[in-house]
Amino acid sequence: MTLSTQPYKGARDFYPEDKRFQKWLFAQWRGVCEGFGYEEYDASIIEPVDLYLMKTSEEIVSEQTYVFEDRGGRTVTLRPEMTPTVSRMVAGRRQELPYPLRWYSIPNVWRYERPQKGRLREHWQLNVDLFGLETQQAEIELITLASEILKKVGAKPSMYTIKVNNRAFINWLLGDYLGLDEVEVQTVVRLIDRKNKMDQPAFEALLLNTISPTQRDEGVGERLLAILGAASVADLPPEVREHESCKQIETLLAALQTAGVAGVVFDITLMRGFDYYTDIVFEVFDTHPENNRSMFGGGRYNGLVGQFGVEPVPTVGFGMGDVTFADFLATHNLMPELKTETEIYAVVLSDAKAIHKAIAGLREEEVRVAVGDTTKKIEKQLKAATKLGIRFALFMGDDEVKEGIYTLKDLDSGEEKKMSLERIVSTIKAL
Repeated sequence: MTLSTQPYKGARDFYPEDKRFQKWLFAQWRGVCEGFGYEEYDASIIEPVDLYLMKTSEEIVSEQTYVFEDRGGRTVTLRPEMTPTVSRMVAGRRQELPYPLRWYSIPNVWRYERPQKGRLREHWQLNVDLFGLETQQAEIELITLASEILKKVGAKPSMYTIKVNNRAFINWLLGDYLGLDEVEVQTVVRLIDRKNKMDQPAFEALLLNTISPTQRDEGVGERLLAILGAASVADLPPEVREHESCKQIETLLAALQTAGVAGVVFDITLMRGFDYYTDIVFEVFDTHPENNRSMFGGGRYNGLVGQFGVEPVPTVGFGMGDVTFADFLATHNLMPELKTETEIYAVVLSDAKAIHKAIAGLREEEVRVAVGDTTKKIEKQLKAATKLGIRFALFMGDDEVKEGIYTLKDLDSGEEKKMSLERIVSTIKAL
């Protein structure tokens, strides 16, 4: 049997050029997070499946997790997300940790779903969480941080929209204001979450079919559809705008505007599919017509830490996947031009110990040096250096070592210069 050279479906191989981009992307993420005072953490990729049964959407647990039994008879899963894990970790040291707690991670996560544009079964995801702040300072900080990441990679405000809603507001609107019961509220929330993926007649038919005949006769469906058509908070009925959870949305929008965060809008249809969200939720969308989709999002989930048997901790967080983010960069021509990290290709003309000592000296000065194959001719060594994308070739033979003067060739321009090792180091570092 001939083995396939392809990776597992929905996963990726990372050749050096792919890894180069990943390292660059993670560096941008880390730089912004640490600039806001966040510290990196990590955890095992395997978790007990029970961790997700009560803490995430039923669809993810029943249809999208890699669940299996280990040799000890325990039912475990590859993590489909990081939020339950970080909540478990915080709960484990609830009394010891200094609040507010600012943590981030860049784990790989797994979901068993159909691979498509923007979605793979395995991806890496930036997770940023702020524990211990009850006030909207937390939401303002997290949304500002997300905005700064977009700025960091060169995105302009016209390239994206940050949509904001409040799950507490939606629960009050559907339950207390419109009179739906708990099961109907959950069903309608999931339906609204899929609204933008359906045509309007189909959505309206499903919505009206979800509520009872009495509610339809009382006009509940029409009232809800009218409210869902609100383009701004100002378009909502006056009595709805007076509710505290709706006022929280207005306060947040005003605060973000004052903070200089661009592109933030109210979207009453924004639900975020996870069951653990309790208040403000937000999601960032690409505005380009060729990639008009959600990129990432998050919100407040105050109750999750408390489900581990400790005092709850107010929390706001978001997750940003590498696949959708890379698609955004490519769509807007923001992908960086990245070359190999290797700075010099040493074309070695003999195998003398003094040559290797000189190469070691360059490395001690933190110059990255790859050594050519001494069994090959100079032309083939230079061809290899060019193929690797290395900019400089350094010719090193017995005469060069004896004189202490070497020829450094810029393979981009073809220019050659003779110089000492010290001058070579300063030239490379200057670049």
